[in-house]
Amino acid sequence: MDLGAFSVSLTVQDLEASRAFYEKLGFRPFAGNPDENWLVLKNGDHVIGLFQGMFDKNMLTFNPGWDSDAEALDSFTDIRELQRELKARGVPFVTEADESGSGPGSFLLVDPDGNPILVDQHR
Repeated sequence: MDLGAFSVSLTVQDLEASRAFYEKLGFRPFAGNPDENWLVLKNGDHVIGLFQGMFDKNMLTFNPGWDSDAEALDSFTDIRELQRELKARGVPFVTEADESGSGPGSFLLVDPDGNPILVDQHR
């Protein structure tokens, strides 16, 4: 099962302070909008998202249809297919993608320790 590009989405109290800290670790801004309180940073293939006031907890994020540079893949497993496969495996969902739709969609899972996992397809 290929869940797509992986990143860690961090909930931060001060976007600028967090950006400055992670830049000291070699991360560089890659995407996002500080005016909307979010940035995505990269260091090689490592991707982190900084989100101020948007989430309650840090979470793992997967993006079907993208590579680690947020470039569209020619071939990928659609989020609705992933959702059906996970349901068949008995994975409980917090939110679900609309299975009658196509294109963008997302679902949210929570692991046994309470860590949120967002699977978010943008195309």
